[in-house]
Amino acid sequence: MNAPVDVSFFPRAAKPLSSYRKFWAARFGTAPFLPMSRAEMEQLGWDSCDVVLVTGDAYVDHPSFGMAVIGRMLEAQGFRVGIIAQPDWQSAEPFKALGKPNLFWGVTAGNMDSMINRYTADRKIRTDDAYTPGDIGGKRPDRAAIVYSQRCREAFKDVPIILGGIEGSLRRIAHYDYWSDKVRRSIVVDAKCDLLLYGNAERALVEIAHRLSRREPVEQITDVRGTAFVRRTDDDTRLGWFELDSTEVDVPGPVESHINPYQTTSEQAAGQGSSCAKENATPVEEGVKPLSFMPNPALPQRNGKHTLPPRERTVIRLPSYEQVRSDAVLYAHANRVLHLETNPGNARALVQAHGEGATARDVWLNPPPIPLTTAEMDFVFGLPYARSPHPSYADENGSHDHATKIPAWEMIRFSINIMRGCFGGCTFCSITEHEGRIIQSRSEESIIKEIEDVRDKVKGFTGTISDLGGPTANMYRLGCTSPEIEAACRKPSCVFPGICQNLGTDHQPLVNIYRRGRALKGVKKILIGSGVRYDLAVQSPEYVKELVQHHVGGYLKIAPEHTEQGPLSKMMKPGIGTYEKFKTLFDKFTLEAGKKQFLIPYFIAAHPGTSDEDMMNLAVWLKKNGFRADQVQTFYPSPMATATAMYHTDLNPLKGIHRDDRGERVDVVRGEKRRRLHKAFLRYHDPNNWPLLRDALKAMGRADLIGNGKHHLIPTFQPMTDGSYTSARRKNSTTVASKTPKPGQLLTQHTGLPPRDKGNR
Repeated sequence: MNAPVDVSFFPRAAKPLSSYRKFWAARFGTAPFLPMSRAEMEQLGWDSCDVVLVTGDAYVDHPSFGMAVIGRMLEAQGFRVGIIAQPDWQSAEPFKALGKPNLFWGVTAGNMDSMINRYTADRKIRTDDAYTPGDIGGKRPDRAAIVYSQRCREAFKDVPIILGGIEGSLRRIAHYDYWSDKVRRSIVVDAKCDLLLYGNAERALVEIAHRLSRREPVEQITDVRGTAFVRRTDDDTRLGWFELDSTEVDVPGPVESHINPYQTTSEQAAGQGSSCAKENATPVEEGVKPLSFMPNPALPQRNGKHTLPPRERTVIRLPSYEQVRSDAVLYAHANRVLHLETNPGNARALVQAHGEGATARDVWLNPPPIPLTTAEMDFVFGLPYARSPHPSYADENGSHDHATKIPAWEMIRFSINIMRGCFGGCTFCSITEHEGRIIQSRSEESIIKEIEDVRDKVKGFTGTISDLGGPTANMYRLGCTSPEIEAACRKPSCVFPGICQNLGTDHQPLVNIYRRGRALKGVKKILIGSGVRYDLAVQSPEYVKELVQHHVGGYLKIAPEHTEQGPLSKMMKPGIGTYEKFKTLFDKFTLEAGKKQFLIPYFIAAHPGTSDEDMMNLAVWLKKNGFRADQVQTFYPSPMATATAMYHTDLNPLKGIHRDDRGERVDVVRGEKRRRLHKAFLRYHDPNNWPLLRDALKAMGRADLIGNGKHHLIPTFQPMTDGSYTSARRKNSTTVASKTPKPGQLLTQHTGLPPRDKGNR
């Protein structure tokens, strides 16, 4: 069994979340729901709130909703917490509803980035919002974190603003913004917040709340991990720090070799004739001046030994906002350095200038937060959540009709989150940048207790747990077999291009939970709704057997994303051969169980590094294997992701950034026409796409794929408006009597698979 997170190997011992002395307001006890009105505050006996949380989501008191977790965590520390959910942002008045916060505002756009929530991958406005009652769109503004922060400042200008959530987390430095097609400043600058908390923020927020309660000025709180803030470039914050230019960590030019992200830590160390166990850094002697240069410990030494400053007092200066805005090479370089400095065990602080001259400011990013231990995860998920939406969303009878139902709540109300984090490192995904790559798992007892709570307390439970998972279904308790190596590793992925030799892949703890959970009285079935990381699953046939024979509700979603090596290498995803291995096991155990079950493979169109030929080959593979996707994913450039850096710069940060021809150029799919073509290949069976595909195949020299045989990709005929069809080869061809199926029928008739999940990734 893999050990839980061992924080002793991280730079500074983290203070346990439950070890703080409670604030005096703990005497008021626990609120059934965190109040959303003055009337509720009065019922609790409160005259004011210590903290007011502003969120773009409806308030659901459940551990899958960020504001509920943060609110209940602060309540457990003794603070009085109120929530303002989805306020009207046209004025500051709605932000005054609970009065002036005694300590600070907590601001977030919600569980989703507000721009991704509002716009499709084609920049079209969505009409729905799963985090809003009635699934109604438009209940939060664009760039909600910035707008909410501005309104909070207008409401009570002297109250500190602490910004958090995924929208702020992914915009902590200058970043490419897909919706405006330009590089924007750090959100810390635009929101004018006092502190930004990135990643899972419980540890940082609890420390900050207690320090503010002791009347420590917020501008002096500069040493908390997982935080970012703005200071003048000549501020005293720089005193005692050793500044290192980022171009000395990873030079964007033909100077020296670069870190290979695919090497293991031991391989890097072996190349230097040393061990990866510990960094042998010579301590700084008294009187030694701060260094302007420090070589990366993973690179060969130059001209003998250097005296290295302590890592915890080293800050790396990234190229400024003005530089990355105007220079694609420096943008890709900054993105690469940021991702190299994400391991809490060895990450250094980062700083990036915004503005010039008298207006110059530095955005400081402290190293990532120390991961939560298993005991702390149990503490977080064991808080007294009501496990339902706030009563204000219900009707007079306490029930929810179509107009008041919150789709996101309906989706997760019977699900259990068992872990956090992901070490997959998929370049298009933001989970690693937000939650980190170190898996933080709950104990088996904590998970079983929550299953029992769902069974006994959640209205409408019929015996089926809809999911036991998290960012992935099967990374529970997986991690590096050596905490010492884990704290020193700088790889962006533990499973690409292959599974690291130091990664433990024992699925037995997860199998034990599945078996124990489904044996509970009153639990008829436990389904797995989270995506399965199939390259890990095949390492444990016993897990696959348990999953397939007991925890699949007819369909299991899985994400090979593509079949071709070009795009897969840019995604950092395994080859399609690994998917085939998993499918073989899936089919075998399905047959043994005497069931009829299907895999639902997900694929991405228009990802950086994908050629038209790659999409054509994927379409051929789909038809050969009998898949007809009803809905498709189009690559969505989310802020700070590595694939987004590829999209913006045409460069591959995974291979090192160079100004000469050694840098790898990436084929980027831009423009509506080409993106539409790539989507059309995924939906090769849709007659509406056939004219576009015929033209493309002819231009590609693959007209041999056009025909009416089973080996052809698309037919020569084209449906007419009355349901009949005509040949595409002649304008006046004879109408054929039979009809082609409607597009919506194709998926069910061909494979029996259900429609894809709504929306694009």
